Amino acid sequence: MSYKMIHSCIRVMNLEKSEAFYCQALGFEVARRKEYPEHKFTLSYLRSAGSDFELELTWNHDQQEPYTLGNGYSHLAVGVVDLEASHQRHEEMGLSPKPLKGLPGQGARFYFLADPDGYLVEVVKL
Repeated sequence: MSYKMIHSCIRVMNLEKSEAFYCQALGFEVARRKEYPEHKFTLSYLRSAGSDFELELTWNHDQQEPYTLGNGYSHLAVGVVDLEASHQRHEEMGLSPKPLKGLPGQGARFYFLADPDGYLVEVVKL
């Protein structure tokens, strides 16, 4: 039996701010939104160009406190050809990316940045 990854979900405090981060910083596009006003939540599905995989942003309208993200090292990962240019762009956008890193014996291969809710995004050199 074969399974295909279709989406990953994160909960956000401010849907517009989170959509803007993923669209402006990473080039995602909002594929669709599902509004459930009677149940006080909205789902926003974002995609990167050429991919069927979606990031689902769930906004619970009445959530007052930030979500607890836990102490694990969970993250999303995106790939880019020009890692250094991407890092510089994110610096210029004021997103405070972490320094370029590499695994032992490698040059720069990745860096991390945080979205508006503190979720980590790893940007990996393709």
